[in-house]
Amino acid sequence: MRQVEVEIYSDASNLAVIRHPGRQFPGSLIQGDSLHILCSRIDEAMRALDANDLEEARGCMMEVSDSLHGRLAHYKEILSEHGIGLPFYEKPAE
Repeated sequence: MRQVEVEIYSDASNLAVIRHPGRQFPGSLIQGDSLHILCSRIDEAMRALDANDLEEARGCMMEVSDSLHGRLAHYKEILSEHGIGLPFYEKPAE
């Protein structure tokens, strides 16, 4: 382990946005328990697909999608608040 200073743009619970030294853009920190939940829901969706239970698979995927899109919205909001451009291109809404 090593200790370094990081820039913290948001320390909102489960939605931390930090910039690691040497990186141009901040990142979104996913806590281990949250990562485990996301992986577990994807595994459940895969099992549901294998069982041809499309309703269950869709439900699992919607939970993961909602979680990730919420995290992305927070990330974009925080970068905007700090005058930082996005590290990706977004197609305009149609």
